[in-house]
Amino acid sequence: MRKFLFKISLYILGVAGVLLFLGSYADGNTDDNYMHFAVEKPQNIILGDSRSVQGIVPEVLKTKLLVPFDNFSLNIVESPYGPVYLKALKRKLNPDTQNGVFILTVSPWNLALNGSVNKIEDFPEEHSPLNNMYFYDKSPNYEYLVRNYSKSWFRIYLDREAAGRSNTFLHKDGWMEVNVDMNKDSVAARVAVKIKEYKAVLNTYRLSEERMKAINQIIDYLKPKGTVYLVRIPASKNMMALEDERFPEFNTLMKDLSKKKQVKFYDFSGQSDDFIYTDGNHMYSKSAKILTAQIADSIKAEQNRLK
Repeated sequence: MRKFLFKISLYILGVAGVLLFLGSYADGNTDDNYMHFAVEKPQNIILGDSRSVQGIVPEVLKTKLLVPFDNFSLNIVESPYGPVYLKALKRKLNPDTQNGVFILTVSPWNLALNGSVNKIEDFPEEHSPLNNMYFYDKSPNYEYLVRNYSKSWFRIYLDREAAGRSNTFLHKDGWMEVNVDMNKDSVAARVAVKIKEYKAVLNTYRLSEERMKAINQIIDYLKPKGTVYLVRIPASKNMMALEDERFPEFNTLMKDLSKKKQVKFYDFSGQSDDFIYTDGNHMYSKSAKILTAQIADSIKAEQNRLK
């Protein structure tokens, strides 16, 4: 019996050692979220959905505003405004933050809810990593890998950045750099698919009082720690037309929120033609840098005005 237990112990230790080794290679290639949980806690942060994680580049903000940023945006399923996102933000943000800059990107989608959802426990983000994680600043973050990584851990090593960046690479600062074929026909095909997807669900979503309550609470949490800015990121004309048709009151709602909370609202939704999109909904990386520079210039102008 003792011999058997000794062999089992050696086996368990061996397996654990292999997993620790493989997990140590986790990086921006591992999946679309891992790096959000494997860096130092930031004092300047970007919140939002997939438009935001691809559309706002922290390095550009850092160059213009002279402070480092972290893009803590995921997607409309995992990081819409709600109690889960607020809880995650409190764990993510450096507790000693003062004079921070906080960019909250808004769209109808991250403030909306499917009409069939009536209970908090049925919100889609209940299944998000934001709802099951405690540690947000561990590298390697074995908690994340155990709770949220569903592939074989050998893939972590095989797909590591050193072997070549993936087409959806998540930088340490939280920006997701997407590299896809930007040939006109390829883009048109992706746009057609994306528009079809959104049309299919358009009338099943409504702006949510629960999500509006949450973004109010997030602003209230952040304001004592720095300055909050609301930003609406544009998408293609067709996509913006869909949003305006279903949610015609959205910009007025954001202006009212801005006035109520005394925060600036920068609305770029009317500038669709100024940018290039990978699928009609998300900005191409070069356009993302241009948009981010414009956001930074707006913030800098406001900072100078208040001096």
